[in-house]
Amino acid sequence: MYPVELKSWRKTERTRLIAARAALDHATLEKYRQAIDAHLGRSFPGLASAKLAFCWPIKGEYDARHLARTLRECGALTALPVVVAPRTPLIFREWHPGVELAVGPLDIPYPVGSPEVTPNAVLLPMNGWDAAGYRLGYGAGFFDRTLAALPKKPAVIGVSYELARMDTIHPQSWDIPVDWVVTERGVYRRDGNKLAFLGVPLPGEPSKFASPVCYADEIAPGYFGTPEK
Repeated sequence: MYPVELKSWRKTERTRLIAARAALDHATLEKYRQAIDAHLGRSFPGLASAKLAFCWPIKGEYDARHLARTLRECGALTALPVVVAPRTPLIFREWHPGVELAVGPLDIPYPVGSPEVTPNAVLLPMNGWDAAGYRLGYGAGFFDRTLAALPKKPAVIGVSYELARMDTIHPQSWDIPVDWVVTERGVYRRDGNKLAFLGVPLPGEPSKFASPVCYADEIAPGYFGTPEK
C-alpha cells in the first residue's frame, strides 16, 4: 500500500472504529472498564509500584483514572503525557487529584507545573489493534516518537476493546508494537511477531501472568532497577 493510500485507509478505519466505540452505551463502557481494571490488577501486580503513565480518556476510551487511583494508594506514581510541540516526543508529568490541569490538543487535559517523570510502564489507549500488537492511534505519531526517544523503553500495555481488533494496521518502519494488549476479554502478550491470548485469571487465584516487573529482563534489562545481564 502506497503512503498516500495507507494514510487514507488508516483515517477511514480510525473514523469507523471511533464511531463504533462511541456507539457503546454508558453501562457497557463501565462493564468493560471494570473488566479491564480487574485483568490489569490481577495480571500486572508490578504496576502497584511503577512509575505509570496513562492517558486521560476521550471519545469512549478505557478510563484508566479509576485504576490509577487504586495503584496510587498502593504506592505507584502516576503521570499524564504532555505535548511539547508538533512532531516532537511527548514528556510526562506527575498527576494526581489536586495537580493543576490545562487543556491541550484534542481537548485532552495535561498537568501544569508538576515534576517531569520517566515512566517504566505505560497504559496506552488504542483506537484499533492488530494481531501483531500494532496500534492505530490518532495519526500524529506522538507515542511512536516518544517510545523511540526514551533512553529505556517502558513496558507498554495497550488497552482497548475487542470490537477494535483488526487483521492488520499495515505497520510501517516507524510503528512500534505494544508488549501486551488488555481488553474486556482478557490479556494478550506479544510473542515474536504476533499476539498470544493468555486467558483470564480467576478471582482469588494467583496470577498466571508475569507483571511488567517480572518481564522487565525480557523487554530490556534494568527497566525496573533489575541488574543488567
